[in-house]
Amino acid sequence: MKAFMFHLMPYAALDMEERGRHPSAWVTLPNSLYDPKNGHQLYNRYLDELELAAELGFDGVAVNEHHQNAYGLMPSPVVVASSLARRTENCKLAILGNAFALREHPLTLAEEHAMIDCITGGRLITGFVRGIGAEFYSLAANPTLSHERHIEAHDLIIRAWTETGPFAFEGKHYHFEYVNMWPRPYQDPHPPIWCPSLGSTETIEWAAHPDRKYVYAQNYSAFTNVCKFLDQYREVAATQYGYAASSDQIAWTAPVYVAETDEQAVAEATEHMETLFNKFLYLPFEKLFPPGYLSMQSYKRVAAHKKNIMGGAKMETLMETGVVIVGSPETVRRKITECHEVLGFGTFVALLHFGTLPADWTVKNIRLFADEVLPAIRPLSDREYRGFEPALAVAK
Repeated sequence: MKAFMFHLMPYAALDMEERGRHPSAWVTLPNSLYDPKNGHQLYNRYLDELELAAELGFDGVAVNEHHQNAYGLMPSPVVVASSLARRTENCKLAILGNAFALREHPLTLAEEHAMIDCITGGRLITGFVRGIGAEFYSLAANPTLSHERHIEAHDLIIRAWTETGPFAFEGKHYHFEYVNMWPRPYQDPHPPIWCPSLGSTETIEWAAHPDRKYVYAQNYSAFTNVCKFLDQYREVAATQYGYAASSDQIAWTAPVYVAETDEQAVAEATEHMETLFNKFLYLPFEKLFPPGYLSMQSYKRVAAHKKNIMGGAKMETLMETGVVIVGSPETVRRKITECHEVLGFGTFVALLHFGTLPADWTVKNIRLFADEVLPAIRPLSDREYRGFEPALAVAK
């Protein structure tokens, strides 16, 4: 199993009393609450934490894109990945993801990803996402067109990365007389592509297609719901496309906190974990699911399985339902191992800073995970996976 450290880079200096006077930390939270001096300190602290994970042997570090919010101060994960490109040596840099389809000119992002891939000698992982519902308010984009723009932007970028230019591209949403990528990616044919998703059926079917077989990643769900989404990916691969999805195509992301004992871990993490879900992540329903963002089928499924994003989350429930993993090194090792036996994921993406977790506890968390959890979970493979019946039937 591969293990990545994921960072949201939240504005941890946020005045929570002031935050409580506004519907959420997204889109309309006044930027008067942001102090650039605190931002300077936080950005550099967070970069240090990602660099520490790289030094301690994580297979990769991961960042992502969000706009106009305090939940994640990364309107450009490319900037963060660029900062890490020369300050890390062996680990993968995963941009999970960039919302290419929110751009009028997605080729500029494709160029930037190619630059990072060349600078790092092929350590980049690219994430293709449509963007969470709130982004369509922040960037004044039409959510009803998000899926088709996403697919068209993907097709344009893959061609730009892999075909000899110049060539013309004439789509419904993007029109280029000259597509002629300089530079081209270091990796052949292009960087690996991941698809983090809320769980729409359309994204699952698209990512699992045999022409793509992209890594599908799930997060912020009770573990039983994670199983449903990831098993759906395997089901689609088996029944619609006739192949068995490998563990390398399956990733699970979860907030994790490790301390010396279970009791200490819960005591230290509770306030900050509940702040993540109730103050930073929480979105009003209309911001999470703007009209037309999901098909009715996907809307019903995702809304039912993402209730923990709706506020009122309690640490006890988050732990009991497996949304988060908190405990001693022994407990965290056991829980990840047990979950792997059920899901067979090939990559575990650990959110090791969350909410307002202080710097010293974040560093302790990273070190304990690297020293006492990572060596135990890294050998996990398909041998321990109990198996998914339709996929196994195809494999046989």
